[in-house]
Amino acid sequence: MPHQRAVVLLALLLGLQPVTSDLYLPALPTLTRELGGSVAQAQLTLSALLLAFGVSQLIWGPLSDRFGRKPILVTGLSLFILASVAGLLASTMEALIATRVVLGVGLGAAVMCARAIVRDLYEPPEAARTLSQALSGLGVIAVLTVPVGAALTDAFGWRTALGALTVCSAATLATVLWRYPESLSASIRAQNRHALRPATLLRTWGQILWHRQFQTFALLSVLTYGGLFTFLVTSSFVFVVALGLSRPHYAGVMVAMAVAYIPGTFLCRWLLARVGLAKAVAIGGGITLSGGLALLAMAHSGVQNPWLLVVPVCVYMVGHGIHQACGQSGAVAPFPKSAGTAAALAGFLMMLAAFATGAWLGQGLHAAQAAHMPQQSVQVMAWGIGFFSICVALLAWTAVQQHAPRAPAVAPAASSAAS
Repeated sequence: MPHQRAVVLLALLLGLQPVTSDLYLPALPTLTRELGGSVAQAQLTLSALLLAFGVSQLIWGPLSDRFGRKPILVTGLSLFILASVAGLLASTMEALIATRVVLGVGLGAAVMCARAIVRDLYEPPEAARTLSQALSGLGVIAVLTVPVGAALTDAFGWRTALGALTVCSAATLATVLWRYPESLSASIRAQNRHALRPATLLRTWGQILWHRQFQTFALLSVLTYGGLFTFLVTSSFVFVVALGLSRPHYAGVMVAMAVAYIPGTFLCRWLLARVGLAKAVAIGGGITLSGGLALLAMAHSGVQNPWLLVVPVCVYMVGHGIHQACGQSGAVAPFPKSAGTAAALAGFLMMLAAFATGAWLGQGLHAAQAAHMPQQSVQVMAWGIGFFSICVALLAWTAVQQHAPRAPAVAPAASSAAS
């Protein structure tokens, strides 16, 4: 597959995640009211999506190792389109929640296959550079989703925002059908003919989970995503409820965070080409830690200016742009014959950690809101991001240096075209 075509395909597949979760957020209060739902049901549309997304990957991964990526992509995306159409026509919150579960299942196939395709086509560290290029595209998509969703909702109603999801998924399926040749070789599929047998599957899971490189880089992905998820879960309560920021200005905060992520993906490729994967992650660890510690310092010194508080979050997002590509590619790198299963396990662990983080933060935010203490809400967010930033830095400076795949750095002149 031509390199640029691979990057575009990966960006479309990975970009479905922010489109699915963010595009309808501006419409959520309106559709909840019109469908007669509660705030708890509105939150369930997000949590049910995440749960289905995480668990379904455990099924899609082994299936893709046995039958190839393309059949799984076609099946998952077709399911996704059907669910998006059903959500567009939903007349109750219960029906909408059910469609979001099915959306999560289809989304799991798309994101899992994207991570596995990187391993099918590239060896490290080229896999990390390619995934970083695709994640630059994801960053652009993430920047556009909330403003586009808000504009569509204001102009044409909330169902139009859900209809846009159908259009995006249909375009992605068309790209897969017409422009994606199967990336998993026939010889590997033949070797995996018994991959779905319970004993074989359990053995494969065990080999992956006990592999030190998988543990290290899957944990890197989990920890860096934990800081991002902390911000996503707490930001509306902190910036809108506690600090009184208007919703349009809050949308500006979200856009600033997404914009900061994009330079991180470019910096990732620049570092990979010059210093290699291990040093790139170590430098990213320093960036991540500086953002987390700066936010902690601001929170405990009484800073309540929203635009000052978002600056260290943006610094964290630059580091996230480095760690996400390196973590996801590094976790699947040792498993060319079972990349789908490895990508699925890594994705499941990320969602499992997200649920645990959400429960932990929810208790802190509830206490802060009940006590009517805005600064305490800021501190809850700061401690969450600060905790994950410290963990990311420690892992980047220790285990990653020991277990990173070793390959010579590419000369800057040779890597400029890939950037």
